[in-house]
Amino acid sequence: MDEREASERLAETATAIVAGVEAALPGWVERGIARIVVAWGRLDAAAEARVGAAAGPAGRAAAARVGASLRELFSLDPAEQAATPLEVVRSAYREPTSVLADAGIPPVERDAFHERSWPDDVYGLVPEHLADLGDEDLGPLLLAWGLAKAAVLRARVRPD
Repeated sequence: MDEREASERLAETATAIVAGVEAALPGWVERGIARIVVAWGRLDAAAEARVGAAAGPAGRAAAARVGASLRELFSLDPAEQAATPLEVVRSAYREPTSVLADAGIPPVERDAFHERSWPDDVYGLVPEHLADLGDEDLGPLLLAWGLAKAAVLRARVRPD
């Protein structure tokens, strides 16, 4: 595969990742908030309603912020892309964390690896895979993106 073809595949994959993440993140945020609220089980009805009302805007904010960050990453030359799309998506815990903290819900117990890796993710919300957002089609896109990026970089150094 030449660099042009590999670059086209990389761009197609990047576009699909952004679209999928932006579509899936609002629901993921809402489900994550609801899961923690139910698990804690100590909010009164009024507080639970406030948290529920905040979940939608938090999900849309996460989708907008993460989508913009993904677009910024993908606008860079592949050789300059120091992060992966999954690393960017993993920052989506911020918005639901804010909602839960504002409701006074205490942090959850997490394992040592997650505490070290994501110390600010006090509710254990960081997605481990793109498919964790609720769209199974997102999972393979990360692999496709990595393969396309590698093909671009390889094509640049391979002699003709």
